[in-house]
Order: sequence, then C-alpha cells, then structure tokens
Amino acid sequence: MSDFNNKEKAIDESGTRIEGRNAVIEALRSGKTVDKLFILDGCHDGPVMTIKREAAKRDVMIKYVTKDRLDQMSETGKHQGVIAMVAAYDYSELEDIYALAEKKGEAPFVLLLDGIEDPHNLGAIIRTANLAGAHGVIIPKDRAVGLTATVLKASAGALNYTPVVKVTNISRTIEELKERGLWFVCADMDGTLMYDLDLKGPIGLVIGNEGSGVSRLVKEKCDFIAAIPMKGDIDSLNASVAAGVLSFEIARQRLGK
Repeated sequence: MSDFNNKEKAIDESGTRIEGRNAVIEALRSGKTVDKLFILDGCHDGPVMTIKREAAKRDVMIKYVTKDRLDQMSETGKHQGVIAMVAAYDYSELEDIYALAEKKGEAPFVLLLDGIEDPHNLGAIIRTANLAGAHGVIIPKDRAVGLTATVLKASAGALNYTPVVKVTNISRTIEELKERGLWFVCADMDGTLMYDLDLKGPIGLVIGNEGSGVSRLVKEKCDFIAAIPMKGDIDSLNASVAAGVLSFEIARQRLGK
C-alpha cells in the first residue's frame, strides 16, 4: 500500500461508516453530518447519481476510489460502491464560539487547525483547547480528520463543551475573523520566541499539519509567528503538544501572569 493510501486510512477509516446505496441516501436526507463520501470510480447509475445530487446539496466532499479500496474500508462487505463517513458528533457554527466567549465575558480565543490528520491528535487538541480556556476549534473540510469516534474518545469529554467548527477554507476564515477583530499567531520554529510576543486579547492560534506544518498561504495570513523554546537534540514537537504549549502561554498572558 502506498504512503498516500496509508494516510487516507488514518484520516478516513477511524470514524463511523454507513455502507450501501439506500443507507447512504437516507443518511444524507435525514440530515446526518456526513464528512466524506467514497464512491466507486466510474459508477454513474441512478442510485449513485442520486447520492451525488444529495451530497452536492450539502457540500459533502466526494472521493472516487477503486473497488479494492472500498473493499478494504468496508465492515459489512456490502458497500455497493458507496461508503459514507459520518461524524460522531455534530459540528458547531462560528457564532457558537463568539457566544461562548461572550457568555464568559472574555475576548475570543480560538484554535485553527491547518490539516491535522491523526484523530488522536485532534482529540488531544480539543481537550487542550478546553483546559486552556479556548472558546472553540476550527478545522478544514478537506485533507483533515473530522469528528470521528476516535476523536470523541481522545477528547476525554471536552467535545461536549468545546465548539468545533468545520469550514471550507482556513485562509478565508482567518480573513473573516480578522474583520471581527481577531489577531492570529501560528507555530513555527523559525518564528519569534513565544515569550516575546503579546498574545493577549482576541486571538486565533494556528497549528499546522503533523508533517508539513502550517501551509504557506495560511502562514502569510498570520500576524505573528511563534517559536517554542527547545533545548533537546530534535527540532520539532508533536502537533498536539505544540498546541498545548502555545495554548497555555496564551492562557498565562491572558491571566496577566
């Protein structure tokens, strides 16, 4: 199996699956939150076209894959050329984040995740966000893990209290939130030492992909680049650990300590 397929397995096969054409159509029509659809490449018959139309109405991402790929993913052996990955928890809206900040009488503090692929990392980051006082987490629709059962478990209950919003484009979301007064800082070892940055006030912390970090386009949108001081023999931290270190530095500064 290629590295790409291994990555796809990590992202997409850790969630709840719905298999079969009728089951997937009903899931879409009933309003279930479908993160991704896997459809047999080249299949264009009536039920599959219905699924595609229903998915388009709900802006659901579709991946066209081989029969071998579907067979590998299938738990029932009866996928009929279609498998839907369904979120284990409902997504929130951006307004839910602002409402929580207002309820607490605090300036908004959000985490934006630029392509986190490991469900354990996402769950750990959601847990950290809650403990550090963040008002929500924002994740992209594409090339990232969604709210799978593994994420729910790894969050240790924090998902019940921390809004998670799924957006189409992280860069555009940053621009939108900047218009509402937020400043943005991203994690990068070539940045300014985090202790030398003013991280108080309304702020968004951007954490990048486990392997490639924050993408160039997203980094260019950020106002600050923060480096975590490290004294060891390796030069990087796990994404969820980096999120924790920077989140609690933001929390410390917001407390005026």
